[in-house]
Amino acid sequence: MVYSLTQSISGLIDWTQAVEAAFFAWGGTRYHAVKYVQQGKEMSGFDVGARLKQLRQKRGLSQRELAKRAGVTNSTISLIEQNSVSPSVSSLKKILDALPVSISEFFAGEEFTQEKVFYRASELTEIGDGKLSWRLVGARRPNRSMSIIHEYYPPGADTGEDMLEHEGEEGGVVVSGTIELSVNGEAQLLTAGDAYYFDSRLPHRFRNVSDSDCVIVSANNPPSFSEGGTEKHHH
Repeated sequence: MVYSLTQSISGLIDWTQAVEAAFFAWGGTRYHAVKYVQQGKEMSGFDVGARLKQLRQKRGLSQRELAKRAGVTNSTISLIEQNSVSPSVSSLKKILDALPVSISEFFAGEEFTQEKVFYRASELTEIGDGKLSWRLVGARRPNRSMSIIHEYYPPGADTGEDMLEHEGEEGGVVVSGTIELSVNGEAQLLTAGDAYYFDSRLPHRFRNVSDSDCVIVSANNPPSFSEGGTEKHHH
């Protein structure tokens, strides 16, 4: 949901107070970002390359095998692990789905905090790419059955040229601005107060075609950006 998923993730999200709009994401739904280091370097202290290498080796996979499973080139995996390039959100999701690991689990690391009820804005997990911002509520909450995401789309941002498709269903409300939502070949412009709800298996895409920022609060089930790997979402 937030930021054009085709944009580079650039180290993707800090998830601490430093994380402020710059998603995303949104397994299960959309996503967002904050202070990030461009061109594939560590973003707000999170080392994307090292984390990917850790998970790949933990599963006993070579770079070649992971690349084959994800449908990307061997060099793509190598360059990401070296933090030489910043993968697009869609590329990262393809790689994580091949492990399988969800985006939220990828950024949350191995430890999960105890269940919380209330979350300050600074506690939302940024899963965007520095262009779009997707901030996930309760990213480290164990056994989540849904994903709730605060999505921010600046003018021109979108979820990528490729249509998104994943298990489950999703819905959301436009808080401000205008968003173009395409679902199964039908496109609609939604403005503040408008909402949507659809089967996530249908091809869909979000685009901010206006000159102003757009903010959406969305939810999806099963959680796309959470523990599980099989969960997906646009953004």
